[in-house]
Amino acid sequence: MLPAKKEDIDYEVEAALAFHDDDAKATIATLLADNHHLRLQLALAERALSRGLVRGWRPSFDRD
Repeated sequence: MLPAKKEDIDYEVEAALAFHDDDAKATIATLLADNHHLRLQLALAERALSRGLVRGWRPSFDRD
């Protein structure tokens, strides 16, 4: 996966803050809740996928 461009990240940060009326704590709380939800979904997918289906691939919970 290609690294995100700084301009793209800056735009996404500004969009997230704007969504929460520039409330940084609300923005961080939403991002942490999203992170928790996605980690749960990843754990469920890991348990549901058979090894043969994904040819030995395992999802990673942390960035490399």
